[in-house]
Amino acid sequence: MTENLKNRIAFVTGGSRGIGADIAKTLARDGFDIWLNYRSNDAEARKTKEAIEKTGRQCLLLKFDVSNFKETDEAVSPLLETQTPYAVINNAGFRRDTLLIWMKEDEWKDVISVTLNGFFNITKTVLPFMLRKREGRIINIASAAAHFGVPGQSNYSAAKAGLIGATKSLAVEVAKRNVLVNAVSPGFIGTEMLEGLPMEQIIKNIPLGRVGEASDISELVAFLASDKAPYITGQVFQVNGGIGA
Repeated sequence: MTENLKNRIAFVTGGSRGIGADIAKTLARDGFDIWLNYRSNDAEARKTKEAIEKTGRQCLLLKFDVSNFKETDEAVSPLLETQTPYAVINNAGFRRDTLLIWMKEDEWKDVISVTLNGFFNITKTVLPFMLRKREGRIINIASAAAHFGVPGQSNYSAAKAGLIGATKSLAVEVAKRNVLVNAVSPGFIGTEMLEGLPMEQIIKNIPLGRVGEASDISELVAFLASDKAPYITGQVFQVNGGIGA
């Protein structure tokens, strides 16, 4: 751990498992203490916390629904009275796939709400403190679904595309206060998010011929959160094995 990372905090949403957990563990490896948000999976959250603490870093578990502003405010605002995260990673999101013609209203709203309202609720709460300190990194986890059509994912695609638009606008708003805002767009990464997808067909369309690893995302996030990326903001990094190249 370098001296300039000492006591920095990274706030990771949707961090109990999958890409979020890997991001949290990678940032802890690099010297960050972690605020780990999750909604319901206590067992996986505890496992991630234990892994983080084995690196010598601290991990605070924050169980609340990011799509609910009241819950977010009640969980986070008291912490902000004494500490400000240096990095916020808006990772919370989930899929409820079905063709639009059969999609129910709650299947549309729930997916949009966790990704977009979650981004708003978390960022709105933390951002004033980042601006006051004149430093910070906001890294939003988007998806290849924001760039390429996937049947059955109009709700997920809309949510992630909206997140990219919000990333670019916010980056311009806060750049003069040294708060950098970027997005990382994973392709098909080997986590539970791939369950139910036609993987044999999907892999045929990936130039590298395989799905990615969670570390492919977390290492890029760690770079963007580090002092090695002081002149990068408003960008979207696609990590997808060459799809669309």
